[in-house]
Amino acid sequence: MTTTRLSVFPLGGALLFPRMYLPLHIFEPRYRAMVSDALARDRRIGMVQPREADGENPALFAMGCVGHIVEVEAHDDGRYDIVLEGVSRFRILRELDVPTAFRQVEAELVPSLEDETLALAARSALELESRRFADAQGYAVDWEAVSRLDDESLVNGIAQIAPFDVASKQALLEVDALDERAELIIQLMQFYGRYGDDEIGTFQ
Repeated sequence: MTTTRLSVFPLGGALLFPRMYLPLHIFEPRYRAMVSDALARDRRIGMVQPREADGENPALFAMGCVGHIVEVEAHDDGRYDIVLEGVSRFRILRELDVPTAFRQVEAELVPSLEDETLALAARSALELESRRFADAQGYAVDWEAVSRLDDESLVNGIAQIAPFDVASKQALLEVDALDERAELIIQLMQFYGRYGDDEIGTFQ
């Protein structure tokens, strides 16, 4: 596997998958510096979840996803609005001792599986459970548009936006196979649906 140096953006609940997109509003000074640095170099940022919600430099989960900045709007006050496109999952090997305000790691890139698809029964089960979950939570969804998504976009799109807690989202990111991720999404929807809003984290 390929190793690389990455600037990382720890953000709980914000998942990114290869070939998916994630919009971000960057306002903290150290992450504005990170974006400026990325734009001057390779436009890459490593999205990773922190293990703890508090602290200046919380411990990080071992796996995240490299995002390539494909859209950027720079504001006069230094803030950025950016859109990341997922490139590859990565596994952190070690954190680097660097002088920058933002954190950097040495990471191993995890190759993506190409052209994964779901069996028809698995796709149907995921769409059915998604409808039940969305209805129970009161979410308005364009199901006709959902039906036109390819399997990878459907599974990873749900994984990115579903209102699961940090640990559950991390579990989804770490699953290698698309069909296994789809099955885990169904299990999580059933669990969260059973226990109601009090057991569900803030919608990300």
